Amino acid sequence: MTKYRLTVFLILTAFHMSLTAQSTDSQFSVIKYFGDPLKQPTAVYNKELQTYELGGSGTGSGQGIMMTSVTADDFLISAKINEAATGEGGLAIADSGGKLIALAIRNKNGAVHLKIPSEKKILNGPKENYHVIRLEKEGNKITLLAAGKFEPLQKIAEHTFNRLPDVFTTGPYFEANDTSSKVVLSEVRLDRLVPYNYDGDKSGHFGSRLEVIDVISGARKIIFESQERFEAPNFLPDGKQLLFNMNGLLYTIPVSGGSPKLFNTGFANRNNNDHGISFDGKLLAISHHREGLPGYGSTVYVLPVTGGEPRLVTELTPSYWHGWNPNNKEVLYVAQRNGSTRFQLYKKDIFGGAETALTSFEKGHVDGPEFSPDGKFIYYNGSQTGTMQLWRMDPDGKNNEQLTFDELNNWFPHISPDGKWIAWLAFPSDIHPDEHPAYKKVQLRIMPSTGGTPRVLTELFGGQGTINVPSWSPDNRYIAFVSNSQPKKK
Repeated sequence: MTKYRLTVFLILTAFHMSLTAQSTDSQFSVIKYFGDPLKQPTAVYNKELQTYELGGSGTGSGQGIMMTSVTADDFLISAKINEAATGEGGLAIADSGGKLIALAIRNKNGAVHLKIPSEKKILNGPKENYHVIRLEKEGNKITLLAAGKFEPLQKIAEHTFNRLPDVFTTGPYFEANDTSSKVVLSEVRLDRLVPYNYDGDKSGHFGSRLEVIDVISGARKIIFESQERFEAPNFLPDGKQLLFNMNGLLYTIPVSGGSPKLFNTGFANRNNNDHGISFDGKLLAISHHREGLPGYGSTVYVLPVTGGEPRLVTELTPSYWHGWNPNNKEVLYVAQRNGSTRFQLYKKDIFGGAETALTSFEKGHVDGPEFSPDGKFIYYNGSQTGTMQLWRMDPDGKNNEQLTFDELNNWFPHISPDGKWIAWLAFPSDIHPDEHPAYKKVQLRIMPSTGGTPRVLTELFGGQGTINVPSWSPDNRYIAFVSNSQPKKK
C-alpha cells in the first residue's frame, strides 16, 4: 500500500533501426562481432513480435555476434530462447571495449552453460531442456540461472572475478559453428539491481514497463514504457484498453499499444495504485489521498467507468480499495482504525451506512481482499502464520482457509473472471513478510482458485505496483502487470 513516484533512465545506442520512445523498440541496437567474420551473419529485431534473431555460420571457434546495450553497476539480463533453435546462443556480457566477460549459452538440445572466455572456463549445468535464462552481475560475481517452461529459475553456475569493470555492454548473443544456424530470443529484459534497503527518493529513479502475459503460452509483451514510474494496470470492460496510475493521475492506453490518455477523475489528483472496476463494468473505485488526514488520507471513492466526479465512500482514513462485491454495491478495502497501526479488512456499501470489519487479527498483516466472481469467498493475503500466504474466507469474515504453504511471501491474489484461477505476486523469503517493496526479483504465479500446485508464469523485476489491483482480461486469457526497467546513467 506504500506508494512511490520514481523515474527511470534508459541508455539506447543507435544502429540502423529507427528508434523512438515506444516500448516496442529494441534497446539492444549495436552489433558486435567476435572472432573472424561470420558467413552471412544476421541480427534482426522483430518489432511486432519483440524478438531477436541472430544467426550465421563460422570458420572456427570463438566466433559470435552480439546485440548490445550499455549498463553499469549491478544488473540482471534475462531472455527466453526459442525451443526450435538450430544453433547455440543466449546472453553475453562484455566490457565497454567489446571484450567478452561471460556468456550464458543454451545449445539446440536445451542444455545451458556459463562460459568465461578470458579464463577459458566452461561451467556446465544439468542436461535439461531450459526455456528461460538469466545472467546476474552482483559485485564481482556473475551467476547463470535457468528454468523450464512455467518453472522457477534455479542457479546453474556462478563465477567470481578478481575484478570487473565499471561499465558493461550486454545483450543477445549467438555463437557460430561450421553450419548455418540461428537462435531466436524473446522477452529480453535488462534491469538494474538495488540493495534491499533501497530508497528511491535518495538513490535515483526507475521507470516502468506496462506488459501483458498470456497465461496459456506464458508469452510476455511490452505495451508501453516510460521513464516515469507508473503502476497497477486494470483491463477495462471491453478488454481493449488498460487503466493505470501515474503521478497521482489515471491514464488509459490501448492493449495494442500507443500513447496514454488522461482519464477524468475530477478533483481526485492524488490517486494511488488501488483502483478497479465493478463486476457490471459501470463503476470505477479509486483511492485518492486527502490532505491532512491519517495515513496520508487515502480515501475510497467511486465514479463512472467513463470518468467524472468521484463520490465519497469511506469518510475514515486511511482506506485503500482492493475489491468489489459482485452485487456492485459493496467495496472491500484495507484500513487502519481507532489509532491502531495494524491494518484490517473491511467492506462497505457504496451508498452509505456503517463499514463492517471482516478481520480483527492481533498479529501479522492482511491485505489485498478480493471477492470471487460468484460472491462465495473473499480472497486475501495474510501473515498470521509467519510468512505472507494466500487465504480465503466467507463474505462475513468467518472460516478462514489458508491456500498456500511455501517459503515465499505471497501477495495480492487476483481471481480470473471465470473464477477458476488465482494469479498473485510472490516475493522471495528474505523480504519481510509484511512488506511488498519495489524493485525486487519476484515471481508472477498462478494456481486453481481452490488451491493446488503453483505454476510460475514469469519471473520479473518489480514488486510494489506490479499487480496491486485486479488485472485479468475479461476473457481470462491475459494478465496485465508492470515491471521496472533499466535506468540511464545521470
